[in-house]
Amino acid sequence: MAASPASTPPAPPRSSPEASPRALPKDEPPAGFHYLVNDEVPSTPKWKSSFALADKLEEDKAWASGTLPAGKNDDPNKRPMWANKRKERRISLQLPTIRHEPAEKDADDLLPIASPMSARPSPDKLYFPGRAKSLEGIALRAFCLGITLSLSAVAVASILVFSSSPLWRVPFFFAALSVFHFLEFWTTAKYNTQEAKVESFLLTSNWPMYFIAHTSATVECFFTNLIWPNRSWAPLYTGNILLLIGLILVFIGQFVRATAMSQLGTNFNHIVQEKRRTGHELVTTGLYGVMRHPSYFGFFYWGIGTQLVLGNPICFVGYLVVLWKFFSQRIRAEEAYMIRFFGEDYNEYKKHVSTMIPFIR
Repeated sequence: MAASPASTPPAPPRSSPEASPRALPKDEPPAGFHYLVNDEVPSTPKWKSSFALADKLEEDKAWASGTLPAGKNDDPNKRPMWANKRKERRISLQLPTIRHEPAEKDADDLLPIASPMSARPSPDKLYFPGRAKSLEGIALRAFCLGITLSLSAVAVASILVFSSSPLWRVPFFFAALSVFHFLEFWTTAKYNTQEAKVESFLLTSNWPMYFIAHTSATVECFFTNLIWPNRSWAPLYTGNILLLIGLILVFIGQFVRATAMSQLGTNFNHIVQEKRRTGHELVTTGLYGVMRHPSYFGFFYWGIGTQLVLGNPICFVGYLVVLWKFFSQRIRAEEAYMIRFFGEDYNEYKKHVSTMIPFIR
């Protein structure tokens, strides 16, 4: 007996996608082709014929490569959606324009106009070699001061340990100079960063008189300690007492100057300011509540203390006179501007606080 047609439904054709309950969307590439684009595509249903999949794959490869299948026109409406997006991405890609003849020999001019590198700001010219804030100049001076300090410290220790020569005072003098000039820059860079520059080391200030003064002190120390060991020229042979006083003045002077610069912060400057800058304030606390111009106080006693350590009677008098005259004139000129800046407030401050430098009220 023949089976009823209603009892046995006909099987759907294998190559007909219309008969499938889940037909693959026409605007998406088939599985296995997603390596051509970044978009995720649904996996191919298991029921789909391998022959239809191969035909679809070849067609999609043709769309992706730009080679149209035979008998088809480049109609955007007939392309898969992913193919339209891919072509739009290709069209929107623009190559940067490159200048083949740069006007100047500058690294920025060699970059493409549309390059992100060309949009970066050029470095500040102040930091270039030979400029006020030259990084090269700062690094070189810091390196030389560090080497000088290291060699001087080794020399002082070696002379004190292996001999009884008083000439250890010479490398001590160079070590004190190295620390002083380094702290001049370091304190400025830390507490008044915008004003830190090569000149902040004060190595070339008052050149060449500054160099002549230190050279004279070094030469005198050699001859003085060779002719009068242990400072026998001093009255009642008080050479060791003068040495101790000199060491105390050097350390106290250095500490007071560095501390004063840090407490003054952005209000400190190595150059007397003739115009009041924005944010310039009158500082009357800390060391400035005990003495006026503590940085000058520290420099003054540090200078004469080094000559006591060296045992230089001539340079001691010379340093004392020159430093007193220098700070006397500088304080007088600076306080004239301070009165102009702060008026009666500075006059009141001046009445109650002294400089603690002899004969400078």
